Amino acid sequence: MRFDSWKQPGYLRGLAAGISLIFLIIGGFLVYRLETDARGAGSGPVSILATPALASAGQLGHAFAEVARRVEPAVVNINTEQLVRVAPDPFGEFFGLRPHNQKLSSLGSGFIVDPQGYILTNYHVVKKATRIRVKLNDDRVLDAKVVGADPSTDLAVVSIRASGLPYLRLADSGKVDVGDWVLAFGSPFGLEKTMTAGIISAKGRVIGTGPYDDFLQTDAAINPGNSGGPLVDLQGEVVGINTLIASDSGGWQGVGFAIPSTLASGVYHQLTSSGKITRGWLGVLLGEVTRQQARSLGLDEAKGALVAEVETGSPAARAGLRPGDVILGFNGNEVRSPRDLSLAIAGAQPGTPFRLTTARNGRKFPVDVRLGERPAELAER
Repeated sequence: MRFDSWKQPGYLRGLAAGISLIFLIIGGFLVYRLETDARGAGSGPVSILATPALASAGQLGHAFAEVARRVEPAVVNINTEQLVRVAPDPFGEFFGLRPHNQKLSSLGSGFIVDPQGYILTNYHVVKKATRIRVKLNDDRVLDAKVVGADPSTDLAVVSIRASGLPYLRLADSGKVDVGDWVLAFGSPFGLEKTMTAGIISAKGRVIGTGPYDDFLQTDAAINPGNSGGPLVDLQGEVVGINTLIASDSGGWQGVGFAIPSTLASGVYHQLTSSGKITRGWLGVLLGEVTRQQARSLGLDEAKGALVAEVETGSPAARAGLRPGDVILGFNGNEVRSPRDLSLAIAGAQPGTPFRLTTARNGRKFPVDVRLGERPAELAER
């Protein structure tokens, strides 16, 4: 028997109808699923898998938020008042106006460094203030007094009558690297509890504001009112004190400067222990080493600190230093510029022994010297 029935017209029509029915069922099922998915997409959240870059950005954002949570309770707003004697112009005198006192107000920032109420800030924030009020993170406003100030580094310590306060730790700013993330806190333009983010742009900046310039440069936004606030790392530890900006307009242009925390730490401890600053003194006027001088001394490069003058009766004079000497090192540390030596001497206490590596007439030799105390009436040397 031959099974050729599939060739019959009736059988073919039945087969075609069956196939069509199957396609209709499958098509209907697909339309239902698409409509169901569309309704689900419209009524629920859309999520995508996080790429490594998005995950890292999210982690950084969480790190910033955690730093803010830890740091903000110890950041304060400092409001000062100053009485200024104002003299009228000649036209005012014609109408009988007389000199009078005028009250000026200014605003800055600071941060608590001791639970007993010690606050570190910039000297220019509290300079000549007749009244200082500190607003804490919990909105309490307390009167404050100046414990001590150091105009040479633009730092000051004020205190409030309080205890058990949250406080911040001063880190070792020498361990900060260019490119590290930092966060600036303070009250720019009076906007309290403000945090801005950036990186360390440069270290050891000398910008001509004082004899101990050694600024950290950052592109974290620093504006008027930020002065005295903390610049912190991602552990919430203070690496700098926000101090000033470089700007043609007076507003932020991505170039801000902070006093390194290591420098601030030494000033803070002296001011809280004695109310004043004492610095080591060598008694020399230092200058840069030129290439010609370097060649005459047999140096590979123009580095070190040239002794231009020696103060009569100074520690340098007693140790036998002479004009024309070049100081290349101290206590085993290299001196590449006069600033290196000046900062080291300023950071040392009077009586500290220093061994200087000195070059004279083509030969190198050690010079032992014991630092004196820098007289207040002398220019910084």
